[in-house]
Amino acid sequence: MSATAVNRPADPVRKPYSPREAVERLRRGDLGAWPVVGGLIAIAIVFGSLNEHFLSPENLTNLALQMAATGTISLGIIMVLLLGEIDLAAGSVSGLCAVVMTILNVRHGWNPLLSVLVAVAAGAAIGLLHGLLFTRVRMPSFVVTLAGLIGWQGLLLYLLGQGGTINLPFDGFVAKLSDTWLPPWLAWAIVVLLVAAYGGSLLLGRTLRLAADLPVTPLYWPVVKTAGLAIVLAGAVAVLQADRGVPLLLVVFGTLVVVFDLVLRHTAFGRWMYAVGGNAEAARRAGIGVTRIRVLAFVLSSSLAAFGGILAASRLSAVNQSSGGSDMLLMAIAAAVIGGTSLFGGRGRTYAALLGILVIQSITNGMLLLNVDSSVRFMVTAAVLALAVAIDSLARRGSAS
Repeated sequence: MSATAVNRPADPVRKPYSPREAVERLRRGDLGAWPVVGGLIAIAIVFGSLNEHFLSPENLTNLALQMAATGTISLGIIMVLLLGEIDLAAGSVSGLCAVVMTILNVRHGWNPLLSVLVAVAAGAAIGLLHGLLFTRVRMPSFVVTLAGLIGWQGLLLYLLGQGGTINLPFDGFVAKLSDTWLPPWLAWAIVVLLVAAYGGSLLLGRTLRLAADLPVTPLYWPVVKTAGLAIVLAGAVAVLQADRGVPLLLVVFGTLVVVFDLVLRHTAFGRWMYAVGGNAEAARRAGIGVTRIRVLAFVLSSSLAAFGGILAASRLSAVNQSSGGSDMLLMAIAAAVIGGTSLFGGRGRTYAALLGILVIQSITNGMLLLNVDSSVRFMVTAAVLALAVAIDSLARRGSAS
């Protein structure tokens, strides 16, 4: 199999995305993120009409705070899903690492930033263990991480001891992460920088492709895409500024999404991730270190889970026996899949974590405002998840035919 075939699932090696290609991809059943965007619009219309508070700046700000922690965990799970594997231990790892951070900071008086770094390093070590058990011992990822889910939850309970809860200082560094808001000038400056960087990168890429005599999109297409991003970002900032402002948690989560997207699309490591997920044997024959890529994927998953647990602890200003538990893991996995990441590996973007968690949290938030029973909320979320997987399966069938 050729190198091109190995890298086929990866977006970075495709030709420039144009309106004509978009129509052709839709005809083939490759819907991309459009079903998710359509779902978000439908959610906004339905819940906005049923409860006028749903689209209020205050509620949308709370929504942005709620999705940061689970979205960060979902971002890590995407790294493993791209390989066609699964990480069931992400929730337990997030809670355990948050407990490690809190114990070091509160009980042992460590510097909060150093405590955070050690907790994330602990998450990376756990991911390394998962990856080695998967690649060296040949244990299925489902079994490895299922054992991790149970074992790390047990260690969390052991570390907490009889008390069961450890409070973080309300005026401390970690707690302030969820109670810090960007000043208006900084929020708008970030919007301008992001739009300028995005538009500049599109135009630079087009110029370089012209110089290399490669096919390019029409000039108006980068302009349209840049204008669309500007409208979305400006609208989001304007709404959030009408309440308390842009929360730092949202900026941190958004930064992680952008950084990992750039890594996956513009580095050799990212191309290898897609190649291994698309066809591991072909990737191995092409000279890619499949074992190394798989181990690194588990390391990234657990590291991001650890950081997501710290963000969750920041919102609560405490850790307890339910940290990383409840439905956090299920929501993180569902967010990745609903956002468009394929369970079969080889296809997905980091923006799936952002779109998927936005869908789930919007449904949850809207139903809570309507006082809908949790049983109904779980069934609706399950239906949305099943629909997302069905769309992915149909898309794969259409592209294979």
